[in-house]
Amino acid sequence: MSDPPQHAAFAEHLKTTFRVYLDDVNTLDTTLVEVSELLLSPRQEQFSIIFRGPNEPFLNQGNWRLSHDQLGEFELFLVPVSKSDRGIDYQAVFNRISTTG
Repeated sequence: MSDPPQHAAFAEHLKTTFRVYLDDVNTLDTTLVEVSELLLSPRQEQFSIIFRGPNEPFLNQGNWRLSHDQLGEFELFLVPVSKSDRGIDYQAVFNRISTTG
């Protein structure tokens, strides 16, 4: 499993399917529906992304293994942030400290 993709990779794959592993075999298909603006400073980069999944099953807040056909497998901390007739939205927030500054 690799590190999560960078902002540009998520932006490039907006509106594509990401699978969330419920266990070693079962997955839940979600769609990347939002990639926020990338905020850069000399010390860090910040952005968030939102995945939309079905109303069932509900994913509790926590670390989840995801996979994408082009981006591979990685782990993200997902937080449920809203529920509607379209499904449940889960957010991942990135606040990466710059190693070059």
